[in-house]
Amino acid sequence: MTQLLNHLAFDDEMFWISAVLGGDATAIAGLHNGWASKPMTGAEAINLYKREIARSDAVLADVDLDAPPRWWPPATVFDAPPMPDGREVVFRVLAETSVHAGHLDIVRELIDGHQNLVVG
Repeated sequence: MTQLLNHLAFDDEMFWISAVLGGDATAIAGLHNGWASKPMTGAEAINLYKREIARSDAVLADVDLDAPPRWWPPATVFDAPPMPDGREVVFRVLAETSVHAGHLDIVRELIDGHQNLVVG
């Protein structure tokens, strides 16, 4: 579960919001594969994710979503054409986060055995 939170922190929040949308040099320098992050405790992973979310909130408060991203990664990092505007980047992050929220819910169900909505 900590690897999934690291993926969301580094590959979604840091990569897409801080680096691509914000053009933040510190975020760009710190980019790496979140799945391959150093092992950490659950509390450390949660705190890291919260910190990256707060940084994303600051970027989103200041960015023009109609403008193109402030930075685009080289093809060796992400081999796809640049997205035309910040809005498309945000939609990408929302889709990615919602998919992984479902994965985290499955893990939670396996841990506590409770299902919130069961359709018969």
